[in-house]
Amino acid sequence: MTMDLGLLILQVVIGLLMMGHGAQKLFGWFGGQGLRATADWLASMGLRAPRFWALMAGLAEFGGGLLFALGLFHPIGPLAIIAVMITAIALVHWSHGLWISNGGSEYSLVLIVLALVMGLWQPGAYTLDRVLGITLPQPQTFWVGLIIVLLGLAFALFGRQHRAMATPHSAGQATS
Repeated sequence: MTMDLGLLILQVVIGLLMMGHGAQKLFGWFGGQGLRATADWLASMGLRAPRFWALMAGLAEFGGGLLFALGLFHPIGPLAIIAVMITAIALVHWSHGLWISNGGSEYSLVLIVLALVMGLWQPGAYTLDRVLGITLPQPQTFWVGLIIVLLGLAFALFGRQHRAMATPHSAGQATS
């Protein structure tokens, strides 16, 4: 019972915080800038289809946080959190090192590990999955989902790299 209560506290706190981050991106709540500014920010980092990726980031944080907090359709919530945090590290934090005091990836890495552990565990007793009798095949759902997440991120980041490499080449042609 103590373990299930601990899992519930972890789910609710992490899930609600992720929902807050998603609400910042999607709706401009809690001091966020909203979808348009998030898309502009992603465009400034060279992401193609920045509005799409801003929407995906906001939905992954808000929807993934909601699923995580409720313990619903486990392990979809943890996978969404992993996707967003890997993206945050790749696009924002990697160049700043590990420690958050320098803008590094420390906090995102902690959330990845928490979501990874939660995704590998079975849902606790105080989850909607248990109440509603929902059972996704474990651990296959998690591993297949993780592969899909990593492929999606590689696609997004490859598009960014391709675009970034094409820009100097195009500039060189224009001046020749």
